[in-house]
Amino acid sequence: MFKELGAVEIRLPREIIVYRKYTINQKKKEVSPLSAPQENKRERQKERQILLLQALYCIIPKNNNTERQAPTKRNHPFPRIQLMSRQKKVLVGISGGVDSAVTACLLLKQGYQVTGLNIRVLDSLEESTSIQPSPLVISDHPDFQIPVFTLNLSSKFKSDVISYFHDDYLGGRTPNPCMVCNKKIKWFGLFEGAKMLDAEFIATGHFASTSFSDGRYRLYKGVDPQKDQSYFLWMLSQSDLEKTILPLGELTKPEVRKLAHSFGVRAAEKKESQEICFVPQDDYCGYLEGAIPGLAEKVADGDIVDETGNVIGKHRGYPFYTIGQRRGVGVSAKIPLYVTGIDTEHNRIQVGTKSALETRSLIASGLNWIGIEQLSTPTDALGKIRYRDKESPCTLEPLENHEVAVSFTSPKSAIAAGQAAVFYRNSEVLGGGFIRQVLQESHL
Repeated sequence: MFKELGAVEIRLPREIIVYRKYTINQKKKEVSPLSAPQENKRERQKERQILLLQALYCIIPKNNNTERQAPTKRNHPFPRIQLMSRQKKVLVGISGGVDSAVTACLLLKQGYQVTGLNIRVLDSLEESTSIQPSPLVISDHPDFQIPVFTLNLSSKFKSDVISYFHDDYLGGRTPNPCMVCNKKIKWFGLFEGAKMLDAEFIATGHFASTSFSDGRYRLYKGVDPQKDQSYFLWMLSQSDLEKTILPLGELTKPEVRKLAHSFGVRAAEKKESQEICFVPQDDYCGYLEGAIPGLAEKVADGDIVDETGNVIGKHRGYPFYTIGQRRGVGVSAKIPLYVTGIDTEHNRIQVGTKSALETRSLIASGLNWIGIEQLSTPTDALGKIRYRDKESPCTLEPLENHEVAVSFTSPKSAIAAGQAAVFYRNSEVLGGGFIRQVLQESHL
């Protein structure tokens, strides 16, 4: 049974229909006016109209006191429109791509008052704390045109993301700037914009979903295994998730593009970029050479050693290599050789066979737990060590200094310090951390 809805607004592509003071009985599928007599013909017509609209548009009443529940298997190809007792304001991160545009359109259909925010990260470093109007238009359809603003966070992006990227490579680690950007730039910027625009929620076009149960906000994988982006969101806090809406978690990419065409989205067929936004042509070595003057000369002519420590060649500098790299190592051998270790102190890289890359254990630090409060006892989970890795069974054991030892049932290949280890319970994200150290079996 749903309580009195008050002034109920149903937003449709070309009309807004308002009905007042109705109670919806979900069991009997009836709508009963509270004040008008049953024999009132006009009221009965309204009853039939609202039931018809519910059936045609898959509208469901929204109880603002109801907790967000965990995603279940969909019985409808697209998200269901929610009936709202009043319009709530949501600020959507607009990137210029199809996913963020469809996110905004879906929220419009669900009855939200939607505003867009385009966060600039590669503009002038003269960062402004104010938002400015943006010329971005997400759709040519009049029903899906929203105001878009821009916020310049280029200075913060340089200090929080680009500097982190440099430091990790100089430290012999393999950074993941996208996950750091999500937390420190995108969510930070959206919440700052929400304060300025008096928005109650923020939303993004990530393929993941959230819910609330047992006193915690929870994060889940997207239903599209090729597009699931939950791995990049492990750093989000409970307060972040409380105000975050992720409408695309129950959609596949083809469904998003289909919706984009129906919404008149300009970027409906825009290709996705897989590159790091500040690294041209995805050439991080060339980028580092240009971004850090004198780096190439300082680290050139380091030793390449084999698994027994014998020098077998020279390399161009340790920051230009990553664990698991095969191409461009610069050593000729009868069998393929891969980078298996990076020694920053001595400017040395170690190479070995593919089997030498396999290990079962690591230590992760900088932990953030989402599905649990803290890890207090050894716990079985599923873990992955990079975005395209397939999660596999592991055991998490709490250590001192808020670290965790991770032991996989089967060996993982090319575990790299600096990447994120993210842990799952079925489709739910338990949490994650940065890989600090890769362990051999004898270290446990």
